[in-house]
Amino acid sequence: MPAGNRSKVYVIKTDDRAKGVNLLLKYFSLDALSGKRVAIKANFNSADPFPASTHLDTLSAIIDALKDNAAGIVMPERSGMGITRVVLREMGVTDLAKKQGFDIVILDELKSGDWIKENPEGSHWARGFLFPRVFKEADAIVQTCCLKTHRFGGNFTMSLKNSVGMVAKYDPDDGYNYMGELHSSKYQRLMIAEINTAYKSAFVIMDGIKAFSNGGPEAGKLIEPGIMIGSVDRVAIDATGVAVLRSFGTTPEISGGSVFQLEQIKRAADLGIGARGYNDMEIIPVNKDAEDICSGIEKELRREVQAKT
Repeated sequence: MPAGNRSKVYVIKTDDRAKGVNLLLKYFSLDALSGKRVAIKANFNSADPFPASTHLDTLSAIIDALKDNAAGIVMPERSGMGITRVVLREMGVTDLAKKQGFDIVILDELKSGDWIKENPEGSHWARGFLFPRVFKEADAIVQTCCLKTHRFGGNFTMSLKNSVGMVAKYDPDDGYNYMGELHSSKYQRLMIAEINTAYKSAFVIMDGIKAFSNGGPEAGKLIEPGIMIGSVDRVAIDATGVAVLRSFGTTPEISGGSVFQLEQIKRAADLGIGARGYNDMEIIPVNKDAEDICSGIEKELRREVQAKT
C-alpha cells in the first residue's frame, strides 16, 4: 500500500486526559463535523471504574471538542453487566450530560421501530443482529474505548469489541437474545468483527493510560502504559493496542502468533473495515516521550512481515 494511504495511528505519552484528547484530535478533521449530528460510543459496560469503563475526563474532553463543531451530540449506550440507566447515573455520565448539554439514549429502552436489521454477507450471526437507528441516522460516529483483555471469549476489548454495546440484547418483537447467541458461540470473535460492518468511524480515541493485561472486562491485572491512541481505523488501533498488551505480558490467547491473525482483527480486516497488516499502518508518536513506545509497537507488529520474508 502506498505510504500516503496507510492507516495512521497516533500515540501520545501522557497522564493528562484533556491534553491527550486535544492533541490527538488535531490530527482529525473536526471541521468536517460542523453543523452535523454526532453520535458517540463510549464504554460503559458496567459501573466499574476505569479502565473497566470510559474515564469521565476522557469523555468530557471529547464532548468539549465536539461541541465547538457539531450541531448536536448524542451518546447511545447499552451496558452488558448492569442496568444501563443505573450504570450511567452511578458513573457520573447522567450529570455530565446535563452539564455539557448532550443527549443520552438508553438502547435497552428502544422499541421495534428504533432498530435496523443487519446481516452482512457471510455472517456468523444466526439471524443477523439489530443495530440502532440513532447511530444509523447520525451524520458521524466517534468512539472512545479502553485498553483491556476480556475473559468471556472476546479475548480483548478495544474498539471492535466496544461496538457490541451498540447491538440489541433482545429483539423487542420476539425476545430473541442476541447477546446470549454471541457469548455462547464458538464464532464469538468473528461475530464481534461483523458488527463493525454496520457503521464507519469519524475517529477513535483509546485511553491506555491504564489497562487490564488479563481478566477484564470489569476487573483484572492493572498495568499503566501511560498512553492515549487515536485513529480513524478500528482495526489498526486494536492491533496497536494488542501490541501494547504484549509488551507488558498478557494472556496466552493474545500473546501468540501474528497480531493480524487474531480472529477479531483478521475477520475485521477481511471484511474491509481496516488495515490488513503492518504494511497498511503508520505508527506516529505525537510527543518525544512516545517514540520508544511506538518503536516497541512497530517491532511487535512487524513480526508477521518478518515471518514471511
